[in-house]
Amino acid sequence: MNVTPRETRVAIVENGVLQEIYIERARKRGLVGNVYKGRVVRVLPGMEAAFVDIGLERAAFLHVSDIQACVALDSIGNGHSNGNVHSNGHGERTPVITELVREGQEILVQVVKDPLGTKGARLTTHVTIPSRFLVYLPGSDAVGVSVKIEDEAERNRLKDVISAARSEFGGGYIVRTAGEGAEDDALRADMEFLQRLWASIQEKARTARAGSIVHEDLPLVQRVLRDFVGGSVEKVRVDSRETWERMLRFAELYVPGMQGRIEHYPGERPIFDLYGIEDELARALEKRVQLKSGGYLIIDQTEAMTTIDINTGGYVGHRNLEETIFKTNLEAAQAIARQLRLRNLGGIIIIDFIDMQSEEHRQAVFKALEKALERDHAKSNVCEVSALGLVEMTRKRTRESLEHVLCEPCPVCSGRGTIKTAETVCYEIFRELLRNARQYEGVRQFLVLAAQDVVDLMLEEESASVAELEAFIGVTIRFQAEVLYPREQYDVVLM
Repeated sequence: MNVTPRETRVAIVENGVLQEIYIERARKRGLVGNVYKGRVVRVLPGMEAAFVDIGLERAAFLHVSDIQACVALDSIGNGHSNGNVHSNGHGERTPVITELVREGQEILVQVVKDPLGTKGARLTTHVTIPSRFLVYLPGSDAVGVSVKIEDEAERNRLKDVISAARSEFGGGYIVRTAGEGAEDDALRADMEFLQRLWASIQEKARTARAGSIVHEDLPLVQRVLRDFVGGSVEKVRVDSRETWERMLRFAELYVPGMQGRIEHYPGERPIFDLYGIEDELARALEKRVQLKSGGYLIIDQTEAMTTIDINTGGYVGHRNLEETIFKTNLEAAQAIARQLRLRNLGGIIIIDFIDMQSEEHRQAVFKALEKALERDHAKSNVCEVSALGLVEMTRKRTRESLEHVLCEPCPVCSGRGTIKTAETVCYEIFRELLRNARQYEGVRQFLVLAAQDVVDLMLEEESASVAELEAFIGVTIRFQAEVLYPREQYDVVLM
């Protein structure tokens, strides 16, 4: 863990290799998990959604599927249908958005996705409050256990403990992976803590003004101890003494088993340099990912989806082409799972594996990808390899990708990733000169301000074309290089 006055960075390293990175800045903390008292500002029946003001720059998005029907209906007043009802095919009544919320209504909402790009935050009225071992569901009566707890006897024990105590505390509960092996008293203590926390949230919501926050999730330093550490974690190293002491106090109260594994790193060499994390971060921002075999991945991230292309590169194999392709795809499957976690890529992901003739090989690559994704905290859904070698998958996206956190669109190319050639800009200037010559009569001279390489091309390779244009329009053309101009910028001045 690397802490500076305005930024905290947490790196998860497995077997000496960086797997995930979390960055929190004082100016821009993540919003996921925060609870707000919002006001509905617009209802869109055609989209079955509403926009809610929660005090951010952009209104947040609330879909009908994320509204707790019974609570929302009661909050409007009468709880009766206005006739706008959908059927799900089984005779069950499914309310529509206009029945659940109305403009101007104040509702309690929780952020489930941070604002991404031009999109506002995604909301839900199904508030969930996590603790060390449990997730509390105030509007539910369900009891569940994390699928990662596989031992059936332990699952049944946990369900029995929670079910027995639920009659006293109420609400629904999900036992988190960290709850495996937790003692009965520890689980009950978590339930009591969650009840007190929920009561304080409700009390604050009653008096808060619309558009204000009523509950903020823990800072990154504490979230790491709550969400990511467990029996498999050897140590947590932090380079700030003040943060280390704060983590020890938090661990003493909530994660007592971790106290002995939290270490302060006093070394002069930066802790991220010690583990090679800075170099890994630099590589994680590049499109190309080199594989050990000589092959490589090309990762293209857009607003709509992410595409990953696999190439054999310099890998030629030892037997035949099919073996070369199979080995490259297998290695790529492992690398892709790691890159998804490291770059925090979410949404729709299309993976273009190299075409394999053997169905057995296709299945082996698919299974390898699924296996590698099991270590990922984010939920994913992977479709079978198509005949073209494509794999379509989705990965839950709750926060911005690493690229969006650390970078911004290039001011030169406006995020395209390419810029026009100097030759293209030259011909654009020719057309602009012609346009101005026809529009303005009596011009004695044109002064063209442009980037150095554009001016050089005009005065050298395109000098004959410039002379022909001068003769055609009857106006002298001068060029002046501007060192601060990017290549695509130019100005034509009438003299």
